[in-house]
Amino acid sequence: MSEPTVEGKETVVPDERRGGFPVFRHIPAGPDFGRFVEAMRRLQDLAVSTHVPDDVLAELATQAEELADHLAPYEVPEGSSPAGSNIHLPGRGSLLMPPWTIERFDAEGVRSTGMFRRYHLGGNGAAHGGIVPLLFDDIFGMTTHAGGRPMSRTGYLHINYRAITPLNTPLVIEGTVDRVEGRKTFVSARLTDLDGKLLVDGDALMIELLPGQP
Repeated sequence: MSEPTVEGKETVVPDERRGGFPVFRHIPAGPDFGRFVEAMRRLQDLAVSTHVPDDVLAELATQAEELADHLAPYEVPEGSSPAGSNIHLPGRGSLLMPPWTIERFDAEGVRSTGMFRRYHLGGNGAAHGGIVPLLFDDIFGMTTHAGGRPMSRTGYLHINYRAITPLNTPLVIEGTVDRVEGRKTFVSARLTDLDGKLLVDGDALMIELLPGQP
């Protein structure tokens, strides 16, 4: 195994089971981090759903720039932020991910519940077709990890749109490992409403990384 390297304030250790991915120490979210992320999500929703007068918009733009300037001194390297690794938070605390909550994470599979918001609008009240594969790719990665498989990259991802995926409607996605062939893990998932109506299903190939492979 290679010698540890230091990035920022975190010590990261390369692990052959993770290819070239280092193992980062978990960064617990502080008591107000979830509140902060939800406030940012609300801003995202409002930013794409409001028509603001120019004078008000100029003021808001200044405030947004000031907020960014206030955050900038606290920027840290990858693996040193609580964003993305706190599984108890919607979207694991990452603004990139839809704000869904993990309800099951074990060898039998992964189950997550949530809804798509105004920020995810594609048109006519439906979620954008591009946000759905993001949700599926994330569930496929978590399903592979929950099944005890090594760090993997997506080899392919196949999505079937069976019905319109609505906004602001509670939904469920469940992923399972179908089979394993050497470095290959084949996974599948289904997105439904709470009544069990199938909206989207899909499958993917997750490929275990080789030692040193990024």
